[in-house]
Amino acid sequence: MTTPEISFEFFPPQNLEASFRLWDTVQVLSPLDPRFVSVTYGAGGTTRDLTRDAVATLHKSSGLNVAAHLTCVNASRAETLAIADQFASAGVNDIVALRGDPPKGAGGFTQHEDGFANSVELIEALADTGKFNIRVGAYPDRHPEATGPDSDVDWLKRKIDAGASEALTQFFFEADTFFRFRDKCAKVGIDHVLTPGILPIENWKGARNFARRCGTVIPQWLDDAFETALRDGREDLLATAICTELCSELLDGGVGKLHFYTMNRPELTRDVCHALGVAPKVSLENVA
Repeated sequence: MTTPEISFEFFPPQNLEASFRLWDTVQVLSPLDPRFVSVTYGAGGTTRDLTRDAVATLHKSSGLNVAAHLTCVNASRAETLAIADQFASAGVNDIVALRGDPPKGAGGFTQHEDGFANSVELIEALADTGKFNIRVGAYPDRHPEATGPDSDVDWLKRKIDAGASEALTQFFFEADTFFRFRDKCAKVGIDHVLTPGILPIENWKGARNFARRCGTVIPQWLDDAFETALRDGREDLLATAICTELCSELLDGGVGKLHFYTMNRPELTRDVCHALGVAPKVSLENVA
């Protein structure tokens, strides 16, 4: 099994306690030498300023390659591109460009009257600046708003053609889900990097609810396994085993990169990475 290249996603902190948790997460995972880390936006763009501040701080203090999430929600084109310019001015040239989730309670995405209609328009505008390496989202399971069985692949093709260099997928629970999606992408000429998104399951109830909202298929065997594990008090052991096995199957299937959704809880992600052979990077200063 080939040792994967890894990357991590973090949430921006919304209070002092969360700030300490984020920094602890960075301290635990940064020795694994990720190729980049990303910082999310909240639904409806609610953490826009927090994301900007967290990205700038991580870029300055951690030594990591930081990618900033940027969405189209509740902002004009000018406001969105101004935020992108702020990232560039701070030395952050990697962006994960997304349409973004609508605010909680909203019936769906509503375009700002002066804003981008979708992620493709945002990607095109970012690409035109020539300042950014642009990553985008992809959906191996059907997106809740998908209009047909192939629309997720069609949208990804449009994003790649607009200027994206890599796609990070929504999480999924079975390797075959990713492999089927990869095959569909190859058939329409998508040959850019397609990186599986991995969700280590810290809490099955929360992960299950998250999956339902995202349209991620929940296998019955997984539901049954966690029901038994929760009853026996072995859910942490099961979560580590299941995540490690999923990643191993992906690596055996030719995947070289994995992107972990850490939920700012690093221990399970770290343990899975160790099981996959991702060793902490040793500083020469510590050896001397």
